[in-house]
Amino acid sequence: MEKLQAAIEKARTQRQDGMPARSGREIRKAATSSVGTLWEALPLVHISSDLARKNRIVSFQGGKEAGPYDMLRTRVLQQATANNWTRVALVSPHSACGKTTTIANLVFSFGRQTDLHTMMFDFDLRRIELGKLLGIQPKHAMGDVLNGDVDFADHAVRVGSNVALGLNNKTISNSAEILQSSSTQDRLNEIQAAYQPDIMLFDLPPLMVSDDNFGFLKNVDCAILLVEAEKTTVKQIDQAERQLAELTNVMGIVLNKSHYTSDGYGYGYGYG
Repeated sequence: MEKLQAAIEKARTQRQDGMPARSGREIRKAATSSVGTLWEALPLVHISSDLARKNRIVSFQGGKEAGPYDMLRTRVLQQATANNWTRVALVSPHSACGKTTTIANLVFSFGRQTDLHTMMFDFDLRRIELGKLLGIQPKHAMGDVLNGDVDFADHAVRVGSNVALGLNNKTISNSAEILQSSSTQDRLNEIQAAYQPDIMLFDLPPLMVSDDNFGFLKNVDCAILLVEAEKTTVKQIDQAERQLAELTNVMGIVLNKSHYTSDGYGYGYGYG
């Protein structure tokens, strides 16, 4: 971001001094180079394929079992592109809907879309499940980044060349206050401006267990509601959907843990 600003400022100076100014194409090239440098500077981490398999991250290496998550990725990407959306939250009405496992699978499905840069943030600040699921122990928590105590560049890690993760190494008791703060909004804007990701995925707490989501969801473009087959009631789904619609755009509803196998989607996964 600093390189981009420097390039723009230099162009302005050249125009003022009567010197040949850099073209718009040259400035955009400098910006792209700067973004690439920021991504490359993030520490590269290795995720064990054995751990991924154990924790049901079936999209980690692709293949037949990743099909349902690839389908979800494509649906998300189509709607995001059509509506010019970048920030996508995953929420559930209650706990144990499989939200964290789903978002982990979804991000690796996006990761195999090599022309896209994807970021995933664990904003369920009261838990550290996403880092444990991936076998990654970060040095800080996203709460430290959102408070401005730690730079995102000093916290985030990279998987491959095009996936960045912001995880937690500790629980945060005042998560609602952090997520609803103007500091959080500023940090996210700074991260998006600097790294220019195509998709930003947010793992958020269940809607019915805290007020963490209600102040934060204004910061995303849309949300996906994840519900558990045979557990989440119709009343809970209706209530959660209404709450989401008051706060952001509802991209859709995903039915998780379904035992019904469809020839159209297959693999025991329901999408609705």
